Amino acid sequence: MVGSGHSVAIIGATGAVGGVMRSILEERDFPVASLKLLASSRSAGKEFMFRGEPVKVEELTEDSFGGVDYVLSSAGGDISEHFLPVAVKAGAVCIDNTSAFRMDEDVPLIVPEVNPHAAFGHKGILANPNCSTIQMVMALKPIHDVARIKRVVVSTYQGIAGAGVTAMEEANKQIRAVLDGKEPHDSEKFVHPIAFNCLPQISHGVGSDPFDEDGYSDEEAKMIAETVKIMEDDSVRVTATTVRVPVLVGHSESINIETEIKITPQQARDILAKAPGVTVIDNPSKSEYPLAIHAAGKDDTFVGRIREDRSTDNALNMWVVADNLRKGAALNAIQVAELLADA
Repeated sequence: MVGSGHSVAIIGATGAVGGVMRSILEERDFPVASLKLLASSRSAGKEFMFRGEPVKVEELTEDSFGGVDYVLSSAGGDISEHFLPVAVKAGAVCIDNTSAFRMDEDVPLIVPEVNPHAAFGHKGILANPNCSTIQMVMALKPIHDVARIKRVVVSTYQGIAGAGVTAMEEANKQIRAVLDGKEPHDSEKFVHPIAFNCLPQISHGVGSDPFDEDGYSDEEAKMIAETVKIMEDDSVRVTATTVRVPVLVGHSESINIETEIKITPQQARDILAKAPGVTVIDNPSKSEYPLAIHAAGKDDTFVGRIREDRSTDNALNMWVVADNLRKGAALNAIQVAELLADA
C-alpha cells in the first residue's frame, strides 16, 4: 500500500487496542501513505484489511522503523521501553499507549481536548494516559477551568477489554461455565474469577505486586499521578478506587469533585455540553444516563447523574462513561498524531 501522507507503524497490531487503531485510522481518514503492522513472531504473516487492501503483520525488530513517521505503540511497557527509543533514533515520532513513559518529565502526557499545547514539547515520544484517566480528565478540565477543582474522589467500574483480548476470552469462558452450572476455571489474567464478580484489584498482572505500601493498586496510583500532570495543577488532590467488572467494553466512573467556586448541577451540565468530545446524558427521571453498552463503539466521553453532594459545600457527583478501547486508548493516540500532523 503506497499513497500520499505519512508512514505509520502500529506496535501490538494484533491486540485489542491495535485492532481499533487500524479501524480508527481508516475511519478518520488519517493520511496514511504506508502502514506497518508489527507484532511478535507468533503473529507474523497474519493479514488484516486496511482501506480495501491486505496488510501482512511483520515481526517487530529493531530494524522495523526505517522510513516510519509515526509509531503507535500498545504492546506492553517492556516492549515500548526497548523499541521506542530505537524508533526515535530512526526518525519516528512515537505515541505510546503503555505506562512506560507517562511520568517521565521529558514525555508529554496528552489528551488533545485537555492539554494540546503540551504535545509540542516532545522529544520523540508522547504518552497516552491510562484509559480511566483520559475519560475522567475529559469531564474534569472544563469544570476546573471555571470553578477550580480542589479534590477528586473517583471509583471506577472498568471493562474487561482493558486487560486485553485473552482476558475477554477468559471472561467469556468463565461466564459460560457458570451459566452451565459449573465452577469457573482458574484465572490466568485475573487473581479471582471475573464472571459475575467485581475485582477491586487492577494492576500490571497476576505476577506483579498488586498493591503499594499504602494499599493503592497500580491503576489507582496511575490515575492519581497522571491527573495532576495532565491538569498541570499539583494542588488538585485525587484519590481513587479502581475495580474490574464483568463488562466487556467500556469503563464507568463515579466521580465526586469539590470546587473552590460553587457551581450548580445545571451550570456543570451547561459547561460540559460545550466541551469538545463530551456528551451530556442526564435525565434520570426518564432513566437516561450514560451506559457502557451505549458508549461502546463511540468516540465521546459521556457524563450524567450530575447532582449536588449534600454532605459538604461546593461539591458535585457525576457518572462518566467511555469506550476504553477508543477514547481510552486508540482514538486518543490517533488524535495526538493528528495534532502533530496538522501543526
